[in-house]
Amino acid sequence: MNQSRRSFIRQSALASTAFGAFTISGTKSSGKVIGANERVNVAVCGIKGRGASHIGGHGRQKNVTISHLVDPDSSLYDGRKKFVTSKFKNTPDCVQDVRKVLDNKDVDVISIATPNHWHSLMSIWACQAGKDVYVEKPLSHNIFEGKKLVEAAKKYGRIVQHGTQNRSVQKWADQAQDIAAGKHGKLEVALGTCHKRRGSIGFKNTEKPPAALDFDIWTGPAQKEDFHKNLVHYNWHWFWKYGNGDIGNQGVHQMDIARWMIPGARWPKSVVSVGGRFGYEDQGQTANTQLTIFDYGESLLVFDVRGLSGKSNMGVSNKVYFDKGASQKTSKSYDLKGIRNPLSDRGKGDIFENFIHAVRSRKTEDLNAHVYEGHVSSGLCHLANVSYQLGEKQGFDKKTNAFGNNKKASEYFERMKEHLKENGLKLEDTDYVVGRTLEFDSKTESIKGDDEANKLLTRDYRAPFVVPEKV
Repeated sequence: MNQSRRSFIRQSALASTAFGAFTISGTKSSGKVIGANERVNVAVCGIKGRGASHIGGHGRQKNVTISHLVDPDSSLYDGRKKFVTSKFKNTPDCVQDVRKVLDNKDVDVISIATPNHWHSLMSIWACQAGKDVYVEKPLSHNIFEGKKLVEAAKKYGRIVQHGTQNRSVQKWADQAQDIAAGKHGKLEVALGTCHKRRGSIGFKNTEKPPAALDFDIWTGPAQKEDFHKNLVHYNWHWFWKYGNGDIGNQGVHQMDIARWMIPGARWPKSVVSVGGRFGYEDQGQTANTQLTIFDYGESLLVFDVRGLSGKSNMGVSNKVYFDKGASQKTSKSYDLKGIRNPLSDRGKGDIFENFIHAVRSRKTEDLNAHVYEGHVSSGLCHLANVSYQLGEKQGFDKKTNAFGNNKKASEYFERMKEHLKENGLKLEDTDYVVGRTLEFDSKTESIKGDDEANKLLTRDYRAPFVVPEKV
């Protein structure tokens, strides 16, 4: 691997942050230092979907044991336990409440693939308990708790890796370095797309939770509501209490890449998001079509979510566009789709192996997907959703001023309209949400002069599942 190129990208990404890179020397809560030949015990939390990849990703590594499976739904235990036993030759303990695992001194790592609303709190608890953490994307459900997780990782000297696997792909690091070196000219637009067909989830009536499910534990930090089958196990993504829509589901991967491609990019100057839930009426709340513009000064980050069918351009991808010089008045694009999917990588491109390596080395600079990078990229998804949630509906027949005089933003808006027309929408009879433009203060990680928006950067937590102000 070209370590010097990768290190350049990692260190440049962290050097100007308040968090910075540091080497862990150990604290009272830091637990044991694990040698290269010692066993690492991993508790996988959330085992229905992506959790299966965590089981496989950790379990196949040398001297790593899946010691615990944690999930509020006990009906999942037998199948996953049999897999671990047959594949890795040990029998894990199964528990519904992660707090029982956090109290176990023999557990070294908490690997989190729960619904989004649990990600940060479980990670913070793990840091406080002296465990290292691998946490799925998005790292947080809102900006406040992501910030608190960054603080907890530093305070307790923990290794915390974010599940944005593309950070372990060398070609992305090479591309980012080339852009930073000015090899292609000035970057105008970093485009990320999340075009995945998302059909209607219909409507489910409230009912008594299944006997095997501890719904109180599943609900965790969210305010309690009656159970319905659109929550467990997947469609929670489309409800604000638990998920963040597709921009915070699949989209955070491409968001992270797009931000990575903009030299030095952390938080934007401003953000505005438009869109809606089009094509059907169902129980879901989040947008299935969403266009967001992040202003980074010389460069724009444009993010495009499409959940309906499309004749072309369906899929997830990243592109970058460059101005080759004012005198030429031309723009050249580079399509970054032709890079191997890191989910299928083994060896040098594997983010789980990178994480375990850092657990042993105790050096956060060894991490490919540092907790701070996860916080910012997840935070961009949250800012897009805050803009959208505070938006107002208007007809497509009315001219929007959401993008001001930004011609590039208006161009992507026209593409969004064409996509909706392809799906049979009569735009003259259709309303969409025009989000509020948010000015962001990167020093305080808050929205300037907008109390209503700042309230959406956190949530009302349900005791005892509370993300603390002081970690």
